[in-house]
Amino acid sequence: MPPLKVAPPARVPLKAARTSRLVSGTSNSRSSIASVSATNVWQPQTRGPPPQPRKALTAPLAKLPLSSVLRSLLVLSVSSSSLLLKPCIYTLSLLAHPRNAFWDVAKNPLLNLLVKHTIYKQFNAGENKLEVQNSINKIKELGCRGVLLGYAREVLVGENSDAALDEKAALAEIQTWMDGTLQTVDMAQPGDFVALKFTGMGHDALRLLQSQTMPTEVMDASILKVCDLAIARGVRLLVDAEEQAVQPGIEAWIMKYQKYCNSQTPGRAIFYGTYQAYLRSTPATLARHLEIARAEGYTLGVKLVRGAYLKTEPRHVIWAKKEETDDCYDQVVEALLTRKYNSMLQPPSKDTPTELPPVNVIIATHNRESVRKAHALRMQQMTRGENHGVDLSYAQLQGMADEVSLELLQGFESAENGVGATPIEAPNVFKLLTWGSVKECMGFLLRRAIENTEAVGRTKDSQIAMFGELKRRCSSVFSSRN
Repeated sequence: MPPLKVAPPARVPLKAARTSRLVSGTSNSRSSIASVSATNVWQPQTRGPPPQPRKALTAPLAKLPLSSVLRSLLVLSVSSSSLLLKPCIYTLSLLAHPRNAFWDVAKNPLLNLLVKHTIYKQFNAGENKLEVQNSINKIKELGCRGVLLGYAREVLVGENSDAALDEKAALAEIQTWMDGTLQTVDMAQPGDFVALKFTGMGHDALRLLQSQTMPTEVMDASILKVCDLAIARGVRLLVDAEEQAVQPGIEAWIMKYQKYCNSQTPGRAIFYGTYQAYLRSTPATLARHLEIARAEGYTLGVKLVRGAYLKTEPRHVIWAKKEETDDCYDQVVEALLTRKYNSMLQPPSKDTPTELPPVNVIIATHNRESVRKAHALRMQQMTRGENHGVDLSYAQLQGMADEVSLELLQGFESAENGVGATPIEAPNVFKLLTWGSVKECMGFLLRRAIENTEAVGRTKDSQIAMFGELKRRCSSVFSSRN
């Protein structure tokens, strides 16, 4: 897309007022979104003459099949109800840790069928390569760039400490992790992401991460094999964040493999780390990693989330208020997209250059306002013909925040604003989902339900959006009959 040559507007803070027209441009050419003038989109704009009437836009959720709308409405209605969510979590806990054959989805075919066609299908990609590929294709048909695919099977760390000393058992755990991860990379398509959990390698990996010790030769060889296959297939890797008991060790491993992978692809990150904005330490950690990447000459891969361990982390390591987490998230995004240190993401020393080194970013959040702000900032850059070389992607969980993902693809343009649209490249939107048997995915589904206890309000927004879509379709049917 040729850039528009206009005078750059004055820089404004990321947390300024919301606006009505938001556009982004990246590498996905599947769909079109709106183009705007260089007017500062963060400031209130004076309304001009009434626009000429034009055809209303299709509702963003209209792209979803009716079966998805109905299933989403059912799942989101339960997830957004504080009354229904607790028994739902209890039931999922029984399914994840069955006490008898009745509750075991691997032994009860009727229960397996019920779970697979409800909550499993809402969040998971499938049980085999064919089902996974079909799920990926359906997501891309919506206009999404691709998926963040993870393997749901976990290598659980038992309470018996002797198991950690059993070399044969430890090697078996590493082999299981490697086989599953290689299979996941093989299922993914070029441009997709594969999510990794280093703790999935079992007892020895957990012990090393807790003590902030680098991986053994066997672990290192397994991880490098995954990296090599990903590079060969054009698939990107990202490591999920975990609890603070192991996170510092995870970060040390991430930096080792970022250098290995990303040094082979100048200007592009193949290997990403995950940063949690609810941690007070995140800005300093990210600034340190950026400067390591600068010194070692590769592009840092950053996936930014709000955080998933609020119930278990020590309170002193987390911002005291949600508003502080939101502010941290948005200001870090601003710094990364503009490649300029700011009051939140500060340079680690006085000698550090003010311009950030090359970085690729995944904005992984269901928070609509954070997505809008980031999208608006990218729009400003695109209208000035610049994006500072930052490859930007957005990610939401499959089965949740579909209204955020699909509105993003539509540029958050509403039928009411009536402004003409110019086709430009759509933003890179990804959906995060896992694959594995119904039995293997129960732990993942249980964690999603537990996380929703901290986000009932946000889930309620998604439920309202899905109900509105169902109402719109019903109205459309009755209107066509009259």
